[in-house]
Amino acid sequence: MERRSFFKIAAASTLAATAVGTAGPTLAQDKKFTIALIPGLTTDAFYITMRKGAEAAAKAVGADLVFQGAPDFNPVTQVPVLDAVIAKQPNAILIAPTDKTQLVQPLKKAADAGIPVFTVDTFIGTGVYQTGAGDADFPLSYIASDNILGGEIAARALATAIGDKGKVYVSNVKPGISTTDQREEGFKREMAKHSGIEVLETQFNEDDANKAASQLQAVFARNSDLAGVFGANLFSALGAANGVQQAGQSGKVRVVAFDAPTSIVDNIHSGLVDLAIAQHPAEIGYFGVMAAYAYLTGNSVPTAIGTGFTVIDKSNVADPNVAKFIYSD
Repeated sequence: MERRSFFKIAAASTLAATAVGTAGPTLAQDKKFTIALIPGLTTDAFYITMRKGAEAAAKAVGADLVFQGAPDFNPVTQVPVLDAVIAKQPNAILIAPTDKTQLVQPLKKAADAGIPVFTVDTFIGTGVYQTGAGDADFPLSYIASDNILGGEIAARALATAIGDKGKVYVSNVKPGISTTDQREEGFKREMAKHSGIEVLETQFNEDDANKAASQLQAVFARNSDLAGVFGANLFSALGAANGVQQAGQSGKVRVVAFDAPTSIVDNIHSGLVDLAIAQHPAEIGYFGVMAAYAYLTGNSVPTAIGTGFTVIDKSNVADPNVAKFIYSD
């Protein structure tokens, strides 16, 4: 396995590389701003950790943070929350859009109301903003992990774990979610470099761990030489891992999980999951608030800010320098 435990796109470097002349309104820097953070869902450890990073940044700059979201990752439930937030007229909105097309027009309402929009974790359109092209380039910045890179890291780790040979597949949620689409893209891009590995058809589970488990068993029934699976999000990974266990293939079919809540520690120790790719959601929240504050105080902001990854396995899960990237509950 690749042993570098910390894969980071330094935010400072990204700021320098992608900064553009998008300057916010010239306002007194002692003005009290209200910044709203709308997560993909409120109950997930990833977004809870993001909120803590955002709160730390808000405290540092003297802003008020409003955290409001839906209990599930669904545009049908997220849009009413967004509408309610827009009605409160915060100074800026940070949002993890639950669909890259269905949230375009609802977010355009915020921009049309004069509220600066920043996307965190997920994006709308292509995620490339301020180009003057298309109807989804109006957000000012996209603050997130580089999910294509994360998929590549997962592929390299899995390839090493299976001895660079065998059949693998991606357990994914559904098409149209920006982050998981990109993780799959990065995984397949990297695996194309490994001639001894065959990537089977992606299985979409609608974020249902039980369905992901059944799919694993069906794939294994057709491919007795299955060597590994990449779960593009946590439910996909844990569902697939349960399927591996139910098929009696623990330790033979390797499982790489994307994301690292506290439960991942027991899953790694028990062997249910072999590897976890931890994002740094606290950094996403922190830099999101800082970007919003910079814009509101008349400073230029970058159109993209990238944060890092940490690969967690049995060899390093107890290391405090690694364990700090496990998400908060």
